[in-house]
Amino acid sequence: MFDAREIETVGRLLSVPQKIVLVSHKNPDGDTIGAALAMMHYLRKKGHEVTALVPNEFPRYYNWIPGAGEMIIFNRNARAVRAALAEGQLLFCIDFNSLDRTGNMAPDLAKFAGKKIIIDHHLDTSDEFDHYFCSTASSSTGELVYEFIESLGDKALLGVEEALALYTCIMTDTGSFSYNCNHARTYHIVAELIALGIDAANVHKLVYDTYTENRLRLLGFALSSRLLVWDELHTAVIYLTKDDLKRFGYQVGDTEGLVNNGLSMENINLAVLLTEKDNQIRMSFRSKGHFSVNQLAHEFFNGGGHKNASGGTSKTNMEDTLAKLKEVLRNSKEELDYTVSL
Repeated sequence: MFDAREIETVGRLLSVPQKIVLVSHKNPDGDTIGAALAMMHYLRKKGHEVTALVPNEFPRYYNWIPGAGEMIIFNRNARAVRAALAEGQLLFCIDFNSLDRTGNMAPDLAKFAGKKIIIDHHLDTSDEFDHYFCSTASSSTGELVYEFIESLGDKALLGVEEALALYTCIMTDTGSFSYNCNHARTYHIVAELIALGIDAANVHKLVYDTYTENRLRLLGFALSSRLLVWDELHTAVIYLTKDDLKRFGYQVGDTEGLVNNGLSMENINLAVLLTEKDNQIRMSFRSKGHFSVNQLAHEFFNGGGHKNASGGTSKTNMEDTLAKLKEVLRNSKEELDYTVSL
């Protein structure tokens, strides 16, 4: 899967003890957190000094993953993050395709003096890195981390801690194996992880059966009062204002997966979630079939990701963002008019 020369080169770098820094993307999800923590445990077994960094808070339902409490959060402790970067010799960038996906951390990462290594499965990778381990065909970056460890001949080092983290990656980035997982290799890897001794059903419960009452009520409100259906555009939009989030005591992660509800509707090929926060509108895009939300996000909303799952941002207010989105989609009306079939 990976370039043999890249594996050989990075293998040599990892053959002697190093100070290694791992960094996840902004607004962390299960894939970036799990992949980083799996790498942390693996690299420590090889004798390296490893620090894991994250730009901002991640959902509390990932706190159970072994090592999650050790991650240094930039927007809480920028000084400690910068100290780790200043001392680091190698930087692993986990589950993002360009440094700007780390938000306010990006300038500090750009100044990193050592080698930058990327492990990622998104489209449109930038040229900011020294070594690349990327594949858009993989279900998740967690799957690529498994392939990376295996390619280095270190599969025997994998234990329960790595398996729990990597299974979380694959499970969450495929929506519990409902999309982006149409390759036999994904299931072979999952079988290997389960064989290491994890309880897959319990991992699912730890991630998905942890709703607070407020989160469940926010979901109900979003679907009953903040759902727009643009039938002629085969599009469903959910929008939440800052006041909406405040009303339901929003916590980080409460809207994760909400956008997927729109795609559960018949004749809907595009679903969009807009949430107002941090003086901007955060946008999540999901599509069925051939419509590329990566292209949509990249061209119009300063974002990107995957063909059928991407994110973006808008600096205008909610009303203007909705108007712009609808106008953009009107120009793609014919592309959105199709039937998804076997």
